[in-house]
Amino acid sequence: MTFSCASKKLLSCCAHVPRLFRISIALVTLLGAVHLRAADSVVLDRPNVILLIADDMSWDDLGCSGSRCARTPRIDAIAATGLRFTNAFLTASSCSPSRASIMTSRYPHNLGRAAELHEPIPAHVPWLASLMHQAGYFTALVGKNHMTSEKPGSQSQNLKDESRFLKPWNLVLAGNLPDNSGGHGQWVETLRDRPKEKPFFGWFASFDAHREWEADDEWNEVLYGPKHLPEEIDVPVFLVDDDQTRQDLASYHNEVTRFDYFCGQVMDELARQNVLENTLVFVLSDNGRPFPRSKTRLHDSGMKTALVATWPRGIPGTIHTCESLVSSIDLAPTILEAAGVSPPKTFQGLSMLPLFRDPHAIFRTAAFSEHNWHDYEAHGRSVRSEGYLYIRNSRTQTPWQGPADSVRSKSHASLRRARANAELTPAQADVFRTPRPAEELYRVGDDPDQLHSLSGDPSHTDVQQRLSHLLDTWIEQTGDSVPENLSADRFDRETGRSLGRDKQSLPSTVPGEDRRASHIPDSGPR
Repeated sequence: MTFSCASKKLLSCCAHVPRLFRISIALVTLLGAVHLRAADSVVLDRPNVILLIADDMSWDDLGCSGSRCARTPRIDAIAATGLRFTNAFLTASSCSPSRASIMTSRYPHNLGRAAELHEPIPAHVPWLASLMHQAGYFTALVGKNHMTSEKPGSQSQNLKDESRFLKPWNLVLAGNLPDNSGGHGQWVETLRDRPKEKPFFGWFASFDAHREWEADDEWNEVLYGPKHLPEEIDVPVFLVDDDQTRQDLASYHNEVTRFDYFCGQVMDELARQNVLENTLVFVLSDNGRPFPRSKTRLHDSGMKTALVATWPRGIPGTIHTCESLVSSIDLAPTILEAAGVSPPKTFQGLSMLPLFRDPHAIFRTAAFSEHNWHDYEAHGRSVRSEGYLYIRNSRTQTPWQGPADSVRSKSHASLRRARANAELTPAQADVFRTPRPAEELYRVGDDPDQLHSLSGDPSHTDVQQRLSHLLDTWIEQTGDSVPENLSADRFDRETGRSLGRDKQSLPSTVPGEDRRASHIPDSGPR
């Protein structure tokens, strides 16, 4: 039996005491050493966790989701051996609000000004990364950040003030290399250089597939394969099928393929280190593709995410598809439970671990989402339940044309040209529609693209009333609101050009601010 130097000194100092007492001290010392070794074992036995997050990728642009033109073999392989969630939804189809919601397990309007693009998370709200760090995990953010926290007692400031970055991380890297601006160039390096005596939590966030298509100029055919050809692309029904839209989509798919390659590199490195068995990996996107009627939309093209999970030790692997309704706010509680950490009372999501064991288990009955300011004034809410999508719009007087970079895109230019020539189909005309309906209702199984609203249909009055009441209950219990002075447009809705307005200098109120929603822990219906 081996004792530490301190233990030996303690025993020698007790040489004059009765033998029985010395034996007792030895036993206490031994039990303490065993306890420490057991504690170390527990720490190392907890799963590693990695989130692989794409930027602006729609749920149906992966091979495993049914896309015929996608080339995503590595994510498809993860889905084939892990668990693919076919009804996973974000809380916002907007970059920083969506990421903040994932990180804090809170709805955007429960995050103060972080409900809107480029705004910081309130100082009193705990982050998943901070809780993992406190639990002994090595935490690393590599790639796109887009999240900061307010300083305690400070007024809200724009998150581009990097000096105010909350530090729940052991390591923060931009992830870019001279020939790769996708944010994933240092993912594998981070895994190789991490401290091996600790479990790790990695927030690996790509800049792919955000505009402006840097992958085209940085393409490495040896690594990624051939580029996507415009003629190979499947054009969504709400876009114009012409050459420039096809080229726009081909460039987008190149970025998705590059993201897929680096997801595979991470999986290969985990296997090389013999830690794949006990590493929980999630693959998802923060919002839909950066095209008209996708990003920022409450419809599935904007809000549904291609969520895939793998954890050989924790997911049995006999069933590889889960149709249960899940929300992005459920990720953080799942990760904490897997790590043996109790969630804070601020978390509004549910742990998905029961679904790992039984993908057919009853989980959520409803998933809620929001559309707040993202370049333009907006206020929309939605609930998915009973196989329906119900949408409520509080700003019917303006179109839902998408974010400014999408409005400036070739695809949007094709829509404008078709409008000028009176050639738009009803699906394509939707991005220009004004006034928009105050309510929309879709039976998703019959209408997967949500093109034919059933709102006002007498045969669906009951379900519309139920979902409207469900949304009202969620709004009331979580402290949501519709302020009169929402943040104003900063870009021209027709051209996407800047209006030269400083958002921070324009007086505005974010949803829930008047009801102190950032301090409300209630999750509402689930």
